[in-house]
Amino acid sequence: MEKSSHKLAVAPMMDWTDRHCRYFLRLLSPGAMLYTEMVTAAAIVHGDADRFLHYNEEEHPLALQLGGSEPKWMAQATSRAAKFGYDEININVGCPSDRVQSGQFGACLMATPDIVADCFRAMQRETDIPITVKSRIGIDDRDDYEFLRTFVEALIDAGCRKFVVHARIAILEGLSPKENRTVPPLDYERVYRLKRDFPDLEVVINGGLTEVGHVDEVLQHVDGAMIGRQAYHQPYFLAELEHHFNPAVAMPSREAVVEQMIPYIDRQLATGVPFNSISRHMLGLFAGQPGARAWRRYISEHAHHDGAGSEILINALNAMPAAA
Repeated sequence: MEKSSHKLAVAPMMDWTDRHCRYFLRLLSPGAMLYTEMVTAAAIVHGDADRFLHYNEEEHPLALQLGGSEPKWMAQATSRAAKFGYDEININVGCPSDRVQSGQFGACLMATPDIVADCFRAMQRETDIPITVKSRIGIDDRDDYEFLRTFVEALIDAGCRKFVVHARIAILEGLSPKENRTVPPLDYERVYRLKRDFPDLEVVINGGLTEVGHVDEVLQHVDGAMIGRQAYHQPYFLAELEHHFNPAVAMPSREAVVEQMIPYIDRQLATGVPFNSISRHMLGLFAGQPGARAWRRYISEHAHHDGAGSEILINALNAMPAAA
């Protein structure tokens, strides 16, 4: 598998990175690799696969993140997903939630690298699309480099060549998923060491990246940087990053992004999608700017109304003091 050309990526985030969110983020960052919310293999195999796998063509480059630990189901889900033309299929070995653990996948799988390797082999037999892995640096009391290295080596033996690593351990009992994103300390050096020990791997680092200079710094050590909550709460950060790494790409104004969203919203509303399902992802667009509070307030107060449409965004712009 050749290394991808995408230095930047937006993390898979449950309840956030749906197809409407990804369409919006793509307007801000033409080049970043976008990831779906995690979808379980069982949901694809036994549920409405089209509903889970449908996306907008504008979202490319796009990765599907799959959750599961049964090689047969992971392979069947991969086979179905491959027909949709994703650019990558990623195995979730990083989510620490109780619900995910009860299904025997997510971060708890770091303790059973052979199972993950079996899933990888089964999936890769179904498609030429790159299969990748997203993990933590450790779990619970296995907070040492050798644990991470052993996990990665099992996947290398299976053929994996790209790892996205959240540079925190996961505490599987005692911390909530939210706490697991902030409480365990970041350890970038462990991820850097992984790249040094396996220079032929593509290593993407995730966790705590909120400033352009910080992203610049980590990219001196690894191949890519994945942005999580910062990309959702302050999405214009993606435009700043895109321009920093690709100066030829002009930074769109926030108002221009709103204007570009309107035709998309109108098309979606015509199919029965509620306005709030899209507008909720746009609340942070003006974060840190004059009038940001007025923007958020107007949308929040009007998005749920019957018949709410794209005019809400225009009205929200007009409600901002900076627009006066």
